[in-house]
Amino acid sequence: MSTGTYPAFSMGPAILFCPADRPERYAKAAARADAVIIDLEDAVAPADKPAARKAMADSALDPERTIIRLNPVSTDDFAADLAAVRQSAYTTVMLAKTEYVEQLRELEGYSVIALCETALGVLNAGAIAAEENVVALMWGAEDLVASLGGTSSRHADGSYRDVAVHARASVLLAAGAHGKAGIDSVYIDIPDTEGLAAESRDAVASGFAAKASIHPAQMPVIRAAYAPDPAAVERARAILEAARTAHGVFSFEGQMVDEPLLRHARRLVARAGE
Repeated sequence: MSTGTYPAFSMGPAILFCPADRPERYAKAAARADAVIIDLEDAVAPADKPAARKAMADSALDPERTIIRLNPVSTDDFAADLAAVRQSAYTTVMLAKTEYVEQLRELEGYSVIALCETALGVLNAGAIAAEENVVALMWGAEDLVASLGGTSSRHADGSYRDVAVHARASVLLAAGAHGKAGIDSVYIDIPDTEGLAAESRDAVASGFAAKASIHPAQMPVIRAAYAPDPAAVERARAILEAARTAHGVFSFEGQMVDEPLLRHARRLVARAGE
């Protein structure tokens, strides 16, 4: 178990959930994704949780690319989940239904991805993001709407309802305000690759570091959305080159360029690995 310091979230953009009670899928999930979330919570039926914990603890995936999703602190399963993680080499956990900073202190020594997926969790996202052991925040749409007594996070056309849009932005802003990564929620309509691609592109443009997913087929769609467009990278390089001889704000191809735009250009070039 890691202690003392908590490395910044640096996994790739395509993150895949895998049920903890399906150990035969662990390696396949890890091979397809930039990081895999071994899920001890919603993906596992109550009767199967003990076996799922043992399978997780006995597994040997790369700890730097593996996240263990724990049941909420308020449940009886949390203590058993944490005991199982302590028997493993894994050091990054995702805490389901994070709502209070005190819950994060139960996980001292672990890097934590706080999953803000209830009304209280979203409202407390800023305080949650400020905790030292939190390396990223993720939001969850369906659990959030359920916590409000609603029935669906999306309209018939697939777009999010206003409350989900607000929660998504709130969690991302809280993460960014404290220098932590934001992870976008899953896209549950697996056959709708066009919808996933559009939502993933929006996640990139908005500043989410990664997008979670529920099926291996979604991996290439998310990666494609996060891959910088070569023409955009070339233009960003040109802007940065022009900035070397400019003094203050300048014009590039008819566009005013100031420090915020230069930061965008630097990030784009960095994403391209240059």
